[in-house]
Amino acid sequence: MIVQEGHEVRGAVPVLPEPRGPLSQAVVEVLRGGPQSRTALPVRAVASADPYGEDLQLALHTCFELHYRGFIGVDPDWEWDPGLLGLRGAMEAGFLAALRADACVSGAVGTAEVAQVLEEMLVEPVDAAGVSHHLREAGQWWQVREYAALRSVYHLKEADPHAWVIPRLWGRAKAALVAVEFDEFGGGRPEMVHATLFADLLEEMGVDSGYGAHVDAAPAVMLATVNMMSMFGLRRSLRGALVGHFAAAEITTAPAARRMTQALERLGAGPRAMLFYTEHIEADAVHEQVLRREVIGGLLADEPGLAGDVVLGLRATGRLEERLEAHLLRCWGARPARSALRHPLEDGPPERRSGGRSGVPTRW
Repeated sequence: MIVQEGHEVRGAVPVLPEPRGPLSQAVVEVLRGGPQSRTALPVRAVASADPYGEDLQLALHTCFELHYRGFIGVDPDWEWDPGLLGLRGAMEAGFLAALRADACVSGAVGTAEVAQVLEEMLVEPVDAAGVSHHLREAGQWWQVREYAALRSVYHLKEADPHAWVIPRLWGRAKAALVAVEFDEFGGGRPEMVHATLFADLLEEMGVDSGYGAHVDAAPAVMLATVNMMSMFGLRRSLRGALVGHFAAAEITTAPAARRMTQALERLGAGPRAMLFYTEHIEADAVHEQVLRREVIGGLLADEPGLAGDVVLGLRATGRLEERLEAHLLRCWGARPARSALRHPLEDGPPERRSGGRSGVPTRW
């Protein structure tokens, strides 16, 4: 369903997703069945599952979503069901081990290494060729719409998981992070909440703006970026990693947002699509400095032993973004081009097709 005025849909509770394997099948079935379905969950099967695979990532996403809005027809008490938490814990352990390995975080890490990683992230290679570069230079309208649909899995809950770290910080780090979160949530203006701005963008593009509307279409490589954020936010032991992730996201957003604004201008997008990105150009340029100097600086002044987790959050965010960008560019660069979604989008408004077909029917 495409929503033009979707404020009620934005606040709706999503439906359970379609399973992609035995782990997600077990999670969906137990949630769909109610209290009488409390049977043994396949914890042993986690050991042989791909930590980045479709099945495990969807199963994790479904478990994590119980801490956000839940699902239609699912008892809220499943959020703290011991059996489901046990399965989730096993899946998290495998996912976290993979993230640590890919982020190359092992042994003792000091604050000097944190500073080095941050400096590296602040310098964008001259020959960078990511998704925002492609969309600015040669992207078509259907590709911009696909990108928006994928990112909705993250942006429609933007800043929510970061709020979980607030009671786990104190002093300088806490005060600074709350200041950034205040901006993310619109500075007291509901129409300027960043998640609301992204919903506006989706509606302008003729893409369903409903919360969770594109989870079934999102491949594991997209779900993993959101699952990492949820896992870091829900675990007090990973508060340093959540702060690192937040900083990484803010550091890289402003340059990409500028390129996305240029892409949308080239393709003739309307003002509601533009505002999300123009807002981030200015806001995130400030936020990254606050996060680097005050949040990370304050956290490590209080707890220098968390330096390794901060590096984990910084590097893991970059690695997952690289995986996502590689997937998008591989699909779009195929001959013929194919959708980066598991289910291609419906065509959008014809007046926004200046860059080609709104939707592409080829599946991946």
